[in-house]
Amino acid sequence: MRIGLYPGTFDPITLGHIDIIQRAMALVDRLVIGVAINRDKGPLFNLEERVAMVEAECAAIQSRTGGEIVVHPFENLLIDCARDVGAGIIVRGLRAVADFEYEFQMVGMNRALDASIETVFMMADARRQAIASKLVKEIARLGGDVSKFVPPDVVEALKRKFG
Repeated sequence: MRIGLYPGTFDPITLGHIDIIQRAMALVDRLVIGVAINRDKGPLFNLEERVAMVEAECAAIQSRTGGEIVVHPFENLLIDCARDVGAGIIVRGLRAVADFEYEFQMVGMNRALDASIETVFMMADARRQAIASKLVKEIARLGGDVSKFVPPDVVEALKRKFG
């Protein structure tokens, strides 16, 4: 069984994330969505909220693709999380050159830690390249319309957070 790990903070999950998840399902039999517990980033949504949003969006994808998607919170090293879930592939989405530079360094470190786990980069769909959770939160905080960037349930969750 080919198992992939798609890690992120998903604060919140965006249409860009969903695009990568859908496309990654063609590469693996089971896709584990690793929701990072990253206290340094100070997420807007707590872990339980982020996991619930990811699970809700992945349920629809799973029913369409027939593949298996598992949501797995983690706080350890990414490579250790990959080992924990049996992943042979780490899936990473790229939007721009700046993403590549950071991800390139991460791949080098991860390969030094465990060369048996491959990293696969997926370019964001051209319509989704500008979407970043950080920007979505900023637009929502300032009262802007984020419905082009996140699913409807996430739009509502952002409205509740920002009143």
